[in-house]
Amino acid sequence: IVGDVAFDEVSKVAKALTPVPGGVGPMTIACLLKNTIECFKKAQQIKTT
Repeated sequence: IVGDVAFDEVSKVAKALTPVPGGVGPMTIACLLKNTIECFKKAQQIKTT
C-alpha cells in the first residue's frame, strides 16, 4: 500500500502525518459504524438514555 503524500516534502511543513496502513482509517470506520447505529435507532424509533 502506498500513501498519497510526498513524505519528505510534507514533513517539513506539516504538524502531523498519519501512516499507511493504519492512519485514520480505523477512526473513520468507528465513526461510520456509530452513525449507522444511530440512524437505525432513529428509523426504528428506539429511544436511548
